[in-house]
Amino acid sequence: MTTNSTALFYQKASQCLCPPGNGVFTVNTAKERKQNLHQALYGQITDIESVWLNSLKQLEHSSSAVVLGIASDCGGGILRGANWGPLFVRSTLLEQYPDLKTFDLGDIRVIPHLLADKYLNNETITNCRRALYQDESSPYAVSPLTITEDILHDFYATYPNKGIFGIGGDHSISYPLTKAYLQAKKKQGKRAAIIHFDAHTDLLVERLGIDLCFGSWCTHILDDLHENHHLIQVGIRSSGKPKSHWEDTFGVKQHWAHEVKENGVQSVIDNIHRQLADENIDELYVSFDIDALDDSFAAATGTPEPDGLSPDEALAILKSLADKYPITGADMMEIAPFTDSTGQGASAAESTLKVGADISAFLLKEMAKN
Repeated sequence: MTTNSTALFYQKASQCLCPPGNGVFTVNTAKERKQNLHQALYGQITDIESVWLNSLKQLEHSSSAVVLGIASDCGGGILRGANWGPLFVRSTLLEQYPDLKTFDLGDIRVIPHLLADKYLNNETITNCRRALYQDESSPYAVSPLTITEDILHDFYATYPNKGIFGIGGDHSISYPLTKAYLQAKKKQGKRAAIIHFDAHTDLLVERLGIDLCFGSWCTHILDDLHENHHLIQVGIRSSGKPKSHWEDTFGVKQHWAHEVKENGVQSVIDNIHRQLADENIDELYVSFDIDALDDSFAAATGTPEPDGLSPDEALAILKSLADKYPITGADMMEIAPFTDSTGQGASAAESTLKVGADISAFLLKEMAKN
């Protein structure tokens, strides 16, 4: 790594990111929670932009577990509200796990009605560059998925021994997170697998004409894996097609939620280890959609589903994998603190945030070991 590459990354980050918790562009909403987050992270609630910018200069010597918030739910489409996930998950982590060794990179700057730059015409991109960067000729992207992928390519090139823990946001965000990760690992000569926890396969080619969204992101990272079966999905149960369709069509491996219930979690763990045994996998990325868990544990999400995993089952699988493979990238997606379609009321957000923080803390601790 050169001083020049570090300076170039800092320049891009200072433009394309913002302080942690500020990714949702509002004036007064959740102001107190944002201030509490800033107080916990920086010891003050004023002049946060300057404090955060100065903190970026410490990234090189920081923890290998680097947090990035992407407060976007434009790639979802059922119940919205996951854009508040990065702020609320961070706050819960700081409250419940104050000793975590992480570095907070901040949030992607999000224009909330944009998804990816490829869907925009030149006039819109120009206007959005003027709004985000006060420069219509800026070279930087303007949509959350495109900004995320762009900045992470530079992140991994500059800090190859660090990993990103992304907090969403809807699951479309895992497209740039995993794409940049997988491409970086290939350049490093490493073989990586994706362990994907979800109630849904996310293997559509497109949804209502949009190819990058919460229901299709997995399909569009398959070419970045060494083999399609290096995508292993756990907790699937809401699908219009049987398991055989997805495995035969896309070559992925799946472990449906009913298999965990019927055969026991250890049986599923053993099957996953058998699938990875002869694949020469060096590292793992874990993408965790909170709706992989049963809706009695995780109701504050856009698509809560019954008959899912328990937090203990999910953690048992993760702990077993972490015993054998380094987890060097991860994300926590689809926590929508203000959303509940199950009738649990305020307790829905509290319980969802708790289990989300528990799983996130485990993943961050593993990433910090590397």
